Amino acid sequence: MGLCALEVADIFRAHGPAYRLAQRSHLSLGQLKVMSAIEQCRTAALGGHVLRCPDCQNNLVSYNSCRNRHCPKCQAVAAKRWLEARQADLLPVDYYHVVFTLPAPIAEIAYYNKALIYGLLFEIAAKTLITIAADPKHLGAEVGVTLVLHTWGSALTHHPHVHGIVPGGGLSPDGKRWVACKPGFFLSVRVLSRLFRHRFLEALQEAHRAGKLQFFGDTAGLADPKSFARWLAPQRKIEWVVYAKRPFSGPEAVLTYLSRYTHRVAIANSRLVTMDQRGVTFKWKDYRDKSNPDRPRHKTMTLSADEFMRRFLLHVLPSGFHRIRHFGLIANNGRKEKLALARELLNVASALPTAVKIAKTDDSTVEAARLNFTCVHCAAQMILLESFPRWLPIRGPPPSRGELC
Repeated sequence: MGLCALEVADIFRAHGPAYRLAQRSHLSLGQLKVMSAIEQCRTAALGGHVLRCPDCQNNLVSYNSCRNRHCPKCQAVAAKRWLEARQADLLPVDYYHVVFTLPAPIAEIAYYNKALIYGLLFEIAAKTLITIAADPKHLGAEVGVTLVLHTWGSALTHHPHVHGIVPGGGLSPDGKRWVACKPGFFLSVRVLSRLFRHRFLEALQEAHRAGKLQFFGDTAGLADPKSFARWLAPQRKIEWVVYAKRPFSGPEAVLTYLSRYTHRVAIANSRLVTMDQRGVTFKWKDYRDKSNPDRPRHKTMTLSADEFMRRFLLHVLPSGFHRIRHFGLIANNGRKEKLALARELLNVASALPTAVKIAKTDDSTVEAARLNFTCVHCAAQMILLESFPRWLPIRGPPPSRGELC
């Protein structure tokens, strides 16, 4: 790819047309839209802006981003905006990181039932944390939970799991005390795992009875209730993976962590190594390699371009599906009131978002500030000179070069 860093967009542009033709009966509209958006991102197809630096007179042509949530290039700005909104929600307590993972057999049927099973993963992981935390034997308090869905492993395989960020304590049932957990210990992972498994399998059985699950290929026989019951039985006996990490070292560390996880996509451009006649080579972490127990081993993997695109597109979420959700005392319907009460009980001042001020008030400067462009030479705020519109809506595959001539 020359001196330029390889991007997912380069792979889609080079191999996407042939892949779409070969897989035209297997790709969903959502997957086609993601491919189209990534291919067109920051190109003239989406329009752009001409800007000028008022200090050094440097001109810049900047093309628009696709803003698709699966695009590796569009997540940094989205993450920054989200984090700015979340700063006001942080409390001066320890925060814990809890992960709930679905076993491989459940993950297999989840691919054909994404909205349902991913939704259950959110709902039941949150209810498990809230239920165990409310039990006086464990904590006896109402906790707040932020859950972030990831559907991939490091090798782009289908591996649905949610990362939970939970403050180390909560409000007492009468709302008059802040109940802190034991230092360095939040909740029993074993208890969380057992309840999570029990409730998830119950919900899965109920969904099957209601006819809400779809089965294809090797799993088609599971549509029969007796076959499904036999398939489900072993899942009740294995240990489901739920684990908790050490508490973060302060609220700033929580924000740093969230900035890496909330808007992550299946693979970052920085992990791509090369694209050649062998296929696409990328970096990954082998968590099963136990040669170094403390850290996963970093390796490279080469896949054919078609297999790389297939794995990437496994992780396209259903339209309108929210991959970040809040529960308990930070649920959207009562967040402000409960956080204010928590701060009062913790004897800390209310957090106020920092206002962003713009020195100049002319329209071009305000627009440039909204677009967040600064001069690469002198870091001055650039002035918008001209905008040019997109010439192609993102509805499906972009036209080939022959169609543009």
